[in-house]
Amino acid sequence: MANDHQMWGIHGGRTGDADTLFLQGGCVALGWHLVGDLGKLPANREGFKNRVAEAYPDMKQGAVPVSAGQLYRFVHEAKSGDIVVYPSKSDKHIHIGRIEGDYENSPKQEISYPNHRKVKWLKDLPRTHFSQGALHEIGAAMSFFAVKTYVGEFWAAIEGKDVSVPLAQDETVILASAIEDQTSVYVLKKLAEELKGGSFEDFVAHLLQAMGYKTQQPKRGKGADGGVDITAHKDELCIEPPIIKVQVKSTEGKNNDKDVSALYGKLNSGEKGLFVTLGEFTPPAENFARGKSDLRLINGDELVKLIFQHYEKFDSRYKGILPLKRVYVPDPEEAEE
Repeated sequence: MANDHQMWGIHGGRTGDADTLFLQGGCVALGWHLVGDLGKLPANREGFKNRVAEAYPDMKQGAVPVSAGQLYRFVHEAKSGDIVVYPSKSDKHIHIGRIEGDYENSPKQEISYPNHRKVKWLKDLPRTHFSQGALHEIGAAMSFFAVKTYVGEFWAAIEGKDVSVPLAQDETVILASAIEDQTSVYVLKKLAEELKGGSFEDFVAHLLQAMGYKTQQPKRGKGADGGVDITAHKDELCIEPPIIKVQVKSTEGKNNDKDVSALYGKLNSGEKGLFVTLGEFTPPAENFARGKSDLRLINGDELVKLIFQHYEKFDSRYKGILPLKRVYVPDPEEAEE
């Protein structure tokens, strides 16, 4: 078998609910059943985008082209003879097959997954036969995607070659870093989408409470806070120093030195300033704060680290907005020993 065919990865739902359909039905399939027969849509991405938006009017605007792109690739870019890699959640194995035939709309076979491509399964191997990098690539968040980086490893498996790859030290570092980076991006996006303005102020106040602070928030309204969104204290009566005045920005852009100096100008003797943003700070803003021992800046990345540290103390509302699960990844420092 020549390895000049495209290689694709596919998932069978968040809980692996399409596993039986895939492995016993000899196919791979996608959902989005409300879109209808994909073969009747114009053979271009714009046509797919329009139909997805029409079928799912409540779908977030940014998700429409992502969903449409996956459907378009499944119908028009994936070709007969291409290879598909399926990580099964049921048996924890990696199944590798060859696409045979064109797109079919088969809602009667499985109503939730009506968009089919016939597949001849070639290999069924435990995950331990593959490197962490290869497993990470086919663990992509999308349902249907191109496999690019570890194509050679999966072809070796098809050809019956030994694909057991020792986990290199640098790969351990990359794996752990990639997982953390992806989760950080997810958290920042969720905060930006779900918590705007005053809602983000409430979230930061809750985070400070999880860190052991008592907080107070001025009544909202134009000019009501005087440039201070939250006041934080360590004592129950909120009168003992240090008193921390907090400015919160839910925007994802850069905050300049004027923003930072405005908060600093609100501090009285003995008070501390804390500026929290989902975005970043300009170099002049960072330089301004660097010379102030009573002023602290927290950008989006630092905010996410604090969320990870104190997540277990969050109430159910914020855990619902940020549904995270503790996982274990290799510790690069320990692996060096």
